[in-house]
Amino acid sequence: MPFSINTKLSDSPSLAEFLTNWNVGSSDLIVTNEYLLNPQLNGQKAPCDVLFQEHFGSGEPTDQIVDKMLSAIDGKPYERIIAIGGGTVIDIAKLFVFGDGMTCEKIFAEGTQLPRKRKLIVIPTTCGTGSEMTMISIVYFAQKGTKMGLAVPALFADEAVLIPNMLRTLPYEVFAACSIDALIHSVESYVSPKATPFSRAMGRDSVERIVRGYMALFAGGVRKLPDNEGMNSILAASVMGGIAFGNAGVGAVHALSYPIGGTYHVPHGKANYMMFKAVFSAYKKYGADLSALEEVLSDTLECVRGEVWDKLFGLIDFILPRQPISQLGIDEAKCKEMAASVIQNQQRLLVNNPIPLNVEQIAEIYMKCM
Repeated sequence: MPFSINTKLSDSPSLAEFLTNWNVGSSDLIVTNEYLLNPQLNGQKAPCDVLFQEHFGSGEPTDQIVDKMLSAIDGKPYERIIAIGGGTVIDIAKLFVFGDGMTCEKIFAEGTQLPRKRKLIVIPTTCGTGSEMTMISIVYFAQKGTKMGLAVPALFADEAVLIPNMLRTLPYEVFAACSIDALIHSVESYVSPKATPFSRAMGRDSVERIVRGYMALFAGGVRKLPDNEGMNSILAASVMGGIAFGNAGVGAVHALSYPIGGTYHVPHGKANYMMFKAVFSAYKKYGADLSALEEVLSDTLECVRGEVWDKLFGLIDFILPRQPISQLGIDEAKCKEMAASVIQNQQRLLVNNPIPLNVEQIAEIYMKCM
């Protein structure tokens, strides 16, 4: 039963105290966004070099953005990379640990052999990616027309530092999409054939925290950020979900969302939710045993097992209504094209499904999402 937690977990009351207590200085590089860093500095200058991701391109990570950023820091003698941000910033910053002379293509082609030359500290500013606890970086390759994942031990952060007050300025829709992503991490890893009692323990706690947080918002009848206690709980759930899927993997929900996120520039958590219901309905249809997960959901949602899926998706629809993929301009022909792409490019994820899915079944899932 292999299970590991490779990243040290710490916390800090504020970013200012982190910069002081972690002795951030000239040998460090912060990778972040201006809208995140500048309000935290209160007009002061950062104690080290800073790379703002949005200066090199917008949206989720692409090979072009990564290459521009790698070129900008080539030849700089940084010892630590400090990633402050959500999934885009974290996934990009992970690729900086290999040092100079790199391109995104080279890193993805040779990542298993490349030596690690820098330390990595991650400060997550969303509550969904879980990337601070995994050895995975996801990048959209334009020529391939899809996202690709690199999973090698060198991409584990040395330390993840939680600063909950940095989440208080999240726009509601970002919170919703990110926390749904964290929920899907935990649910998919729970039904993975690689799941162990230890990964499931993390996944169960994560599911319970997120679902109960959603239930509290639903009871209040207003779409808004949770209170401080609720947000802290969902941040912890995101970390737990990262540990769970870092050990057991995620499956078809993520695999099918990648062409949508990459081609149509839909935020990752939102793209995942577009696929979530149809994928798990297909699992049920084709005979997957989801009983262990349904028991967790039954206990958390306080309903009988036969009601869990309707209640869960009704609850999530309150948090963030699901968008049909037809609204993106996707038709039946495109569904078949994306299904073929998933089979060709996402076997790394499809092996984590509770049952195999073929290209026709995947195309059918896409069409159910229209």
